[in-house]
Amino acid sequence: MPATIAPVVSLAAAEALASPAGSAEHSTAAEGQARFPFASRLSLEPLIAYWQERAQAANPGIARLAQGVLAQVADTAGCRGNLVGVQALDECPDVVDTLMTAVFPPATTATAISGAIAPFQRQSFYHTARFAEVLLGKDRTIKQPLNVDLATLEAQLTRMAYLLILVREYGAEAPETGSFIFTVPDYQIGLYRHYGLSLDSTFVQVRLVGQKPVLTPAQVQLLLHNRHRLDLWHELLPSEHFALEGFNLLQLVDVTTQEILSELKYDLLERDVLQAPDRLEQIQEKLRVLFARPALQVGIAAYDERKKAFVDFGRKINHSFLIKQLQGQQLEGEFRLLYERLLIERRPLVLENVATAPNLPEGLRQQILGMGIHSAILALLPYGPDTVGLLELGSPNPDTLDEFDLELVNQFVPLFAVAVKRNAEDLETRIQAVIKEKFTAIHPTMEWRFNDAARRLLARQDDGDRTAEMEPIVFEDVYPLHGSCDIRGSSMARNEAVQGDLIEHLTLANRVLKKASDFQQLPILDELKFYVTKNLRRLRQGIISGDEVSIYDSLRTEVEPLFEYLAQNTPELRATIAAYWQQIDPRLGILYHRRREFEESVTRLNDTISAYLDEEEVKAQQMFPHYFQRMKTDGVEHNIYVGGSLVQDKPFDLVFLKNLRLWQLLVMVEITRRTNALKAELPMPLDTTQLILIHSQPLSIRFRQDERQFDVDGAYNIRYEIIKKRIDKAVVLATGERLTQPGKLALVYTQPRDAAEYIEYIDYLQDRKLLEPGMEELELDELQGVKGLLALRVTVKL
Repeated sequence: MPATIAPVVSLAAAEALASPAGSAEHSTAAEGQARFPFASRLSLEPLIAYWQERAQAANPGIARLAQGVLAQVADTAGCRGNLVGVQALDECPDVVDTLMTAVFPPATTATAISGAIAPFQRQSFYHTARFAEVLLGKDRTIKQPLNVDLATLEAQLTRMAYLLILVREYGAEAPETGSFIFTVPDYQIGLYRHYGLSLDSTFVQVRLVGQKPVLTPAQVQLLLHNRHRLDLWHELLPSEHFALEGFNLLQLVDVTTQEILSELKYDLLERDVLQAPDRLEQIQEKLRVLFARPALQVGIAAYDERKKAFVDFGRKINHSFLIKQLQGQQLEGEFRLLYERLLIERRPLVLENVATAPNLPEGLRQQILGMGIHSAILALLPYGPDTVGLLELGSPNPDTLDEFDLELVNQFVPLFAVAVKRNAEDLETRIQAVIKEKFTAIHPTMEWRFNDAARRLLARQDDGDRTAEMEPIVFEDVYPLHGSCDIRGSSMARNEAVQGDLIEHLTLANRVLKKASDFQQLPILDELKFYVTKNLRRLRQGIISGDEVSIYDSLRTEVEPLFEYLAQNTPELRATIAAYWQQIDPRLGILYHRRREFEESVTRLNDTISAYLDEEEVKAQQMFPHYFQRMKTDGVEHNIYVGGSLVQDKPFDLVFLKNLRLWQLLVMVEITRRTNALKAELPMPLDTTQLILIHSQPLSIRFRQDERQFDVDGAYNIRYEIIKKRIDKAVVLATGERLTQPGKLALVYTQPRDAAEYIEYIDYLQDRKLLEPGMEELELDELQGVKGLLALRVTVKL
């Protein structure tokens, strides 16, 4: 017997190296596909030689069998020599059947997936029924694989051929080649299957063409250690010196289960796999392949131990096809009984036929059937002693999921449990990050200081100090910057909106009452008309505190119940009453036209200002880390503190303070421009005013544990906070004019030297055409507890 090499490759090999049988030159795939560099011919001569050797066997039974085979071959010349193509063997099928018993044991033909092809070609001339079902298309041509591209196939098969030549002609030892997985569509179920493919070259002969290339032992080792360097192989072993004759044997083994379980393992260990709808679709598709059921539906629900309830992930409807449908329904109690049964039995629940399954609450049965699920498996997801979730498998066809499927289910349930647990932990981490970002006063810039204090507290507690408390968090010598963007006249605009809505609401109610008097003679109608008319008259003169609550309370408790009675008993009033209710906000129960416009306008202004501030603040942090705080009211305020004590291992210089002051000035100018441009788009046009407080002296800030925020520290520094809270109402001395005006930017200070730096910045911005020429230098009227304030006021170029 000649030496044998039996590498394992993807069946894509046969696809890529298809060529007309009997080609005297290179075997080639279809146009545009990969090209195999060796001449390749179909021949049964290596197999006939095998039988000739068996005819000389010592075992008389084997010898007689081989002699009978050879006698049958001798009477048929058509199967000898190099064959023109696989069709040539169709003329002697009986001889081929007899010859192939050497490699196709009759006892295995019903179950084996085996086939024979010309060396590295795509047509099979002999195969089992399962081989044809799995791999062959029309004209006995091997199907195109789904998982390997043609370039990869060409390279792999070329390496196989070269290894075969190196073993046969140069005496090299065949190396381990690894395994290939071949993925093919299964048209019967509309899915795909994975097969491990071995390609046996026992019956392939290497024929020299011309002079044999000479290789030294060192060159042989060089090739074996560089199997992926095909350029090197081509150089040392030119393909035109070799031809391959005979046939390859293909053996396939279904490895779908192993492959899918391996893929699921890697998929479910990735982060956020349960939060990405496309990844869940992929997992569902793999489980459909694993169970060979194309309509299988997969659901996953996490179990929250703290809430003692299942929680749907909520990003996709089939995260849980069962629990999501039951939420908010009376069937939740029935499902809890089912869940308790799962906890007690500690094994998956199999509902082969939901319609007839025993011990299933009837309401739950009908709900599941209503979802189109007629067969199901429910499996708890255990993680240690805890339950972290529920896995659901459902099929629209009864009796398609049964006890035999539990062996598969038990193999991947731990993978889903790990994924759900990890997802829950990641979600908790993200929640904490959001809380930290949105709801606490610990700014990232100064987080290091809190970490140091917490570390020292834990150290003291570990040393036995049970009374240890968190040390004070104080940052000294920091420079403050304050700015505010206020909505001019917001209180008046809100009152006018409330007044207008109340007048319209009462007018609508009065219209119904007047028309009702034409059909019903009820004393209560006259009393209510008097009440409505009296309040209308007073509201037109102005609104006072308490009007809104008292009037709406009267309408809700006295007027509107009467409207419901009249609508039921007086058909002629139904249209008028319906018109009344059409104007009432169904959620609030009141007329809400002007206030909605006001609140939408305020919200849009605040969101525009906040979004721009946050965007620019990211850039400012890159200049030098600092503490930033933003507050929304009727407008947006911001506080900045910057100094060396706030940061760790980073020197501070006053140039950074100057840079931030200019940055703040630029930001406030741009906010003025943006809010002015937005005014025309608002449901209720509103103006904004901008103000900056200049404070040149450093101060200290302390973290207040009770309020969980920073505040200035020390009696002297308190004056800064008082000024900051009161300057928005400041007026110009002796004129009564408000300092802040729409389209203008006001800068308040206490000492003339504080303004010098900003005057330079104003000159710069005027030169850049961001501010109009000119500048007002103003004195301000005394505020409560504050006097001697000065201001600069400039006009923004809009």
